[in-house]
Amino acid sequence: MTDKIVDAREIALKILNDVENNAAYANIALAKEINRQTLQGHLSDQDRRFITELTYGTVKTGATLDWMLSCYLSRPLAKVAPIIRNILRLGMYQLFYLEKVPASAACNQAVELTKKYGHAGTVKFVNGVLRNAARSPEKIVYPNRDKQPVKYLALKYFHPEWLIERWVKRLGTAACEELCQTNNTVPPLSVRTNTIKIDRDALLLRLAGEGVICQESNWTPEGIVCYEHPSLATLTSLQEGLFQVQDESSMLVAHILDPQPGEFIIDACGAPGGKTTHIAALMNNTGQVLSTDIYEHKLALTRENAERLALTNIETKALDAVNLGTMYPLEADRVLVDAPCSGLGVLRRKPDARWRKSEEILHDLPTLQAAILASAAQCVKPGGVLVYSTCTTEPGENQDIVNAFLQANPAFTLETTGQYLPVAKRSEPMIQLWPHTDGVDGFFIARMIRQK
Repeated sequence: MTDKIVDAREIALKILNDVENNAAYANIALAKEINRQTLQGHLSDQDRRFITELTYGTVKTGATLDWMLSCYLSRPLAKVAPIIRNILRLGMYQLFYLEKVPASAACNQAVELTKKYGHAGTVKFVNGVLRNAARSPEKIVYPNRDKQPVKYLALKYFHPEWLIERWVKRLGTAACEELCQTNNTVPPLSVRTNTIKIDRDALLLRLAGEGVICQESNWTPEGIVCYEHPSLATLTSLQEGLFQVQDESSMLVAHILDPQPGEFIIDACGAPGGKTTHIAALMNNTGQVLSTDIYEHKLALTRENAERLALTNIETKALDAVNLGTMYPLEADRVLVDAPCSGLGVLRRKPDARWRKSEEILHDLPTLQAAILASAAQCVKPGGVLVYSTCTTEPGENQDIVNAFLQANPAFTLETTGQYLPVAKRSEPMIQLWPHTDGVDGFFIARMIRQK
């Protein structure tokens, strides 16, 4: 192994420590470190990919790695110093999940890191644990899939047991397994063409010229799926505002809202601006899009995106969305409520998210979601459109919220949401997308209209 690879492991270790000790988000901490190292000229594309694999893989396998380690430890892992724990996790991930990394390299480089961050005793300890694991992988025995499906799936596919239990009950063991497998894949980067500045065909050519391997999306007319790309920080097309990073399923929301030029539209939970800027572009940069959020620092990101994309029809306002109805009664042509949610549909994009969530949020969030939807609905003009969306797959946050709202608000009627999809129309009254069946982020969208 080269010194570069040793450095790559140390960078991954630094990010893991930031995630564990400072509650940093893995994707944000990784992007920040990768961009810093890339701009300093320290990283090749191969280094960047290796650091990403090490970081995301170790974070994602989380509780499973700790369970695997427990098979080789004579003391609780919790009693091991945090940085040594993360060195062990990095080593185990390479031993069991990275076939191209020789076992000797995984062990040797873990020892080198321990020499730098530990002492003689911990060096011996790390060396012993990892070499034992490399010699005796048979010590790891998974629960029986048929007798203990929840425990088996949780450990085999790195998901918390409470979540597996919900999915098995709702989807069955086989479909749950497919969903877990999909959640563990690395999704391609998808971007939305900024049609104010360029068309998709021209952007495809531009991206190809910048070393991006990509093709057009089958879901949206502006979407592009990127399978290989250099660091985003190096793409001048991004800096010039020719595209916005956004998942394909997220791009569907603005199309289902169907904004028209010259309208007044409210995006009730708009930051950091992916859907807001899409709405503004679909309006040909005319009319007004009011993007609100409770956090001013997130609205600053919306303004940055709008400026980069050359969109001038966006206004931002910091406010609590539950108060929208009293501030803009019957004023908006269309209102989007992309509600705060559990985010269980985007686990493959956020490797640490599965371990940060608990079942309690599924009990707490619906009250807030219902309050925001009820308030935002008061802003819709007669004949206007209301769209509710989330990036989760939980009925309690999705269909149940919409059905309860419609029952309490007879002025609103549910439309056939699937008929407003931009490419392939569907017949569902409400759209629920799944990663394992649709190949995009898990997303829910419902379109309603206020009677005149």
